[in-house]
Amino acid sequence: MGSLVEDDTPRENSLAGAFPVRAPVWWARCGEARAHPEIPGVTGRFVVLRHRKTFRRFEGFLARIMKAPAELRRPLDDLNSLLWELCDGHRTFEEICGYMDDSFGEKVAPAAERTEAALRQLGERGFLMFSHEPFEDAWLTGPGIDPEGGLGPANDLDSEPVKGDAVE
Repeated sequence: MGSLVEDDTPRENSLAGAFPVRAPVWWARCGEARAHPEIPGVTGRFVVLRHRKTFRRFEGFLARIMKAPAELRRPLDDLNSLLWELCDGHRTFEEICGYMDDSFGEKVAPAAERTEAALRQLGERGFLMFSHEPFEDAWLTGPGIDPEGGLGPANDLDSEPVKGDAVE
């Protein structure tokens, strides 16, 4: 599982041995449980990420005039929601790939390549970080935590932690 094949040329997976961890961002769960492993902090429910919009001066002016929402909501699909829940900084990339493969089978095949691509996209957007050591709980990674402040409650989303979520 450590190597990927591209154009018949094997290369070492750049996330091999990495510990993906959620960046400080507000998130919550919604909907019913779907395919997921029975491990702490993982429910198989859909995940929604929330964050404040950042505007340049003119954009902010237009947003106030047009009464645009001050936040963005990014709902994740079933695969990315499970991936999000698994990225607690204590599971390696290889463990996460195994859980994804066990939960989704052909839908995620080839698991290592698809998982790496999804992790990289979340990382590029600033939602995930990667470490070569297990996460030392430097910040809280559980649901409903507003690291920047100012988002307010989201009554339509479930931000209650489950056993295994880092909220304290």
